[in-house]
Amino acid sequence: MTKPDRVILITGASGRIGRACAISLSHALPSPVALILSGRRIAELQETAKQLRVGTISELVVGDVSAEEDVRSIFQLIKAKYGRLDLLFNNAGVDLLNSVPLEDADINKFRQVLEVNVLAAVICTKEAIKIMKAQTPSGGRIVNNGSISAMSPRPNSAAYTVSKHAILGLSRSTSLDGREYNICCTQLDIGNAQTSLGGHAAKGCRQADGSIRPEPMMDVDNVGRTLVYLAELPLGADVQKLEILPLGMPFIGRG
Repeated sequence: MTKPDRVILITGASGRIGRACAISLSHALPSPVALILSGRRIAELQETAKQLRVGTISELVVGDVSAEEDVRSIFQLIKAKYGRLDLLFNNAGVDLLNSVPLEDADINKFRQVLEVNVLAAVICTKEAIKIMKAQTPSGGRIVNNGSISAMSPRPNSAAYTVSKHAILGLSRSTSLDGREYNICCTQLDIGNAQTSLGGHAAKGCRQADGSIRPEPMMDVDNVGRTLVYLAELPLGADVQKLEILPLGMPFIGRG
């Protein structure tokens, strides 16, 4: 097997953002690059792999990244087969309580949002740091998929908003604690990308004043291009936080 120059893990690679980022990285980064694509749906992971540049090394791993055993198996594969990890994109996420007031929220669903959106990123970050600290030279980059909701929430979105605020804390702590090991961490806050999770905004979203208004959308490929930018930076550049959203999306002065 050809030894890759870069080893990258993308969680949630069966969804639109994960797929767009995998495709962008495979086409933009010099070959050979190894992409470990994690997700719950093998058919969707296979579809992602089909769209990668010829010559890209891809590993498809089906599992639940909120389950520690599944995450350990992913990182054991990476360590055994490649011996290093250069970039982790914590991308897996759900929004099970969209437009549900907190007082009406199903706590089991609330807990599931926290497990997938927060705990999965924590577990993956923990395992990534172990590899990045030990490899030679030490270091790596971790990018967490945040959200504009980490700064400005939508009405009736407590579960999702809490989860993304927690990711901001994880990003800051990882950036601080990773300094001595050359580990960088970025929170990538995304607004209104055209995906199954965020595509509803084009039809209309509830605003702070109670009205329903359609909002501008952007092509999800823009997120992929942003991740490429982060991946190409030297480890001496630690981007703390980056926001990408469509022009005109209500954010600054939402509602």
